[in-house]
Amino acid sequence: MFWLYLLGLATVLTIALRRVLKRQKPLDDELYAKTVAIDHVQSGVAWVRADGTFGSVNQSFARTFNLAPRELAGKEWYKMFPAESHAQVHNHYSQMLLIGTVVFDAPGQRVDGSRLWLNVRLVGVHDHHMRFVGHHCLVEDRTRVRDLEQRLVRSAVSAGKRQSPAQESPAAAMR
Repeated sequence: MFWLYLLGLATVLTIALRRVLKRQKPLDDELYAKTVAIDHVQSGVAWVRADGTFGSVNQSFARTFNLAPRELAGKEWYKMFPAESHAQVHNHYSQMLLIGTVVFDAPGQRVDGSRLWLNVRLVGVHDHHMRFVGHHCLVEDRTRVRDLEQRLVRSAVSAGKRQSPAQESPAAAMR
């Protein structure tokens, strides 16, 4: 009789465990799908811990700095900016702590010393007790766009200089 009771209890527990696992599997699949998607987005995504070190970095983020993701893990995040920009970055970081999200453009620095121009979005992350646990750092390499804008400005300035002072507006010529 006791054996029948144990067999029934084991059956009930097995059924309950299967139901829990069925509910957990879609959640695991969803988290895996989001992780894969983050790894393949065009802009760089990094998780930065509260102590200021990279926790995880997607491939696009690391590629922006000509590194592998594992080479950035554990490094201090602000070192991706040149030393002369650290005060500006610190100000934006302080704003992120106050308002939650901040977007700014700043120069970046690769390991080989080459410079790039970044569009940076910092998004603060809090746990369920509203304690700050770190932030997401999303970067987009805007170097080519900035270079094109500067070329356009330079060409407009040089075109303005080429225009001779003798050429006046029609209204000025009539005077």
